[in-house]
Amino acid sequence: MKFSECPSSRVKSWSMSLASIISLTFIFLFVYLTLTDVTEEAHLRRLPKEATCPESMPNGPNHSTSNASGGGIFFLETSERISPSFQAMCAVESAARANPHTNITIMMNGLTGNNKSLPQNFGISFLSCFSNVKFVPLDFKALFSDTPLSTWYSKVESHWELADYPTLSDACRLAILWKWGGIYLDTDFIILKNLQTLTNAMGLQSLYTINGAFLTFQPHHKFIEVCMKDFVNTYNYWLYGHQGPQLLTRVYKRWCGIRRLRDKSSCRGVNVLPTESFYPVYWQDWKKYFEVIEPKEIKKLLRNSYGVHLWNKKSHGKHMEEGSFLEHLQLKYCPTTNSFMKMYL
Repeated sequence: MKFSECPSSRVKSWSMSLASIISLTFIFLFVYLTLTDVTEEAHLRRLPKEATCPESMPNGPNHSTSNASGGGIFFLETSERISPSFQAMCAVESAARANPHTNITIMMNGLTGNNKSLPQNFGISFLSCFSNVKFVPLDFKALFSDTPLSTWYSKVESHWELADYPTLSDACRLAILWKWGGIYLDTDFIILKNLQTLTNAMGLQSLYTINGAFLTFQPHHKFIEVCMKDFVNTYNYWLYGHQGPQLLTRVYKRWCGIRRLRDKSSCRGVNVLPTESFYPVYWQDWKKYFEVIEPKEIKKLLRNSYGVHLWNKKSHGKHMEEGSFLEHLQLKYCPTTNSFMKMYL
């Protein structure tokens, strides 16, 4: 009799089915995101090469007379893309308007150090209207040199199957803040307030997780050094978020000697800001941005917010409705990008 073999056979069959489902899910997600990016890139290429600068511009510093890498606000484009999306344009515009006296550096992998002039496209033309915005090449090897991440990058550079663009972004933001200090922001933010009063801080995504979409630290801060070492020592490409939110969360818990994030919102010179500071809408409720909402509700929801994270992995490609929460935000904080979207989309 082989009854004892039946359960293991069923488990094996079930495991294979589960593995197949997971594989198909990843394939579907990859194809969907790829096609969405291709469609968006094709649309961006149809835009004019130059954008008309808005009549009213905030007065800010000129990058030509200041050190672009000496702190300030940093955005990253780790892929080869050189045409900023409308979402990225809105993020940078809102940051530039809310922080007119702060240098904003957009580091792009698609740019090369040999080019003396920037590529001619609509997004770069528009964002260059802001005197405090500058585009610079993103050289991974140079960025990771002289940091604890250099040995890790040497390994993945010859084995790209062990890394992807989000993982590179997680590493880059740590290296940037370690070397120069300042503020790192994802390109799916809309910034509402000046950020210069914040220092050595991160934002809670939930009661259980710190998110790295916003980070601000002084140069060579010990916490960032510990994060980079943890990044290398516990590197696991296959676990989603392991090098990002989960890394920041586990390092902060060790840093403070706590088991729960709620136990300490500040310790040893590092601050964790409450969820409403940058993540007023929970990621599972991302559709709220695309719903019609009363202005008084928006005011109440954002009363303690410095910025709004749009959860791009969920909302990417979603059409914005007139009168929606997102339109209210764009009209107030990135009005020129909003007008361009209505003109060209």
